[in-house]
Amino acid sequence: MRADRFQKQPARWWSSLIWPLTGLALLLLFNLFFTKGFFHLEIRDGHLYGSLVDIINRGAPVMILALGMTLVIATGGVDLSVGAVMAIAGTVAAELINNPKVPFPAVILAALAVAVAAGCWNGLLVTLFRVQPLVATLVLMVGGRGVAQLITNGQQIYFEDPRLVFVGNGHLLGLPFPALLSLGMLLLTAVLTRKTAIGLFIESVGDNQTASAFAGVNARTVKFLVYTFSGLCAGLAGLIDTSNIKSVDANKIGLSLELDAILAVVVGGTALTGGRFYLVGAIVGALFIRTLTTTMYALNVKSDVAPVPKALAIIAVCLLQSPAFRRRVAGWWAARKS
Repeated sequence: MRADRFQKQPARWWSSLIWPLTGLALLLLFNLFFTKGFFHLEIRDGHLYGSLVDIINRGAPVMILALGMTLVIATGGVDLSVGAVMAIAGTVAAELINNPKVPFPAVILAALAVAVAAGCWNGLLVTLFRVQPLVATLVLMVGGRGVAQLITNGQQIYFEDPRLVFVGNGHLLGLPFPALLSLGMLLLTAVLTRKTAIGLFIESVGDNQTASAFAGVNARTVKFLVYTFSGLCAGLAGLIDTSNIKSVDANKIGLSLELDAILAVVVGGTALTGGRFYLVGAIVGALFIRTLTTTMYALNVKSDVAPVPKALAIIAVCLLQSPAFRRRVAGWWAARKS
């Protein structure tokens, strides 16, 4: 019995990717016919450039956020504060980089430490004080930007330090550094959750917390760790986002990216109710959302209208993932043919 279940695992893993990959493929096919130069790639100064590269590069913050969000959602929670944590990490880095007395490694460590501390705060509210995840992270979502404003005294900070600029704009081995950083985070997260028991603990807590407790899993520790990891991911995404524009505005860094991260996780096949999660699916979901955004920019869709086609495309992919919806469509088609 257990062997049969193990044999079915790969099929379920691949089946979770079919529909987000289908949606991404259809979107790319649309661009092939209707967006001029979308697939054009060129090498300049030893670096690869093009719309496809830009999608991966600019989508790196959402991909990294989606990794942390996937683990949080797998436990049955949600983290609405990641955008605000990005702002805090970005403002700390921008403030310190302009101080010549602070070494660069300390700048990066300080920004990530603040982000991890924010994640720990969320974890404590959820586990120790038993605050609902939606409310606990909403507190930091609202208050976090106020903290970032206090750090910058309400001013926009600019910097030109090439070391920090490299984080979001640099290239390594001819590829954008943010893309390689997101790939590294995916591999790290996959190793931690699939090559150790951590992933099993996360899924058991999200699927049935009571049963996992009887099995000896400490649900509080598991939840605390995933919120802390989500804070780390938000800190990395904040560094990339800040570096991209060589400045930081506490009101704009990471704005609404928490929603994109949640959508990426859902499009990637992870259920909001918790349980089994799909890291690669979340990455595909993030790429789908970024490709959709890039497509609308290329077609000159107005910013106030852009959320409408974006929402429709995401709804379409989510419906395709629903077995009930597919059964209804199949039944309707069969009835029509007969």
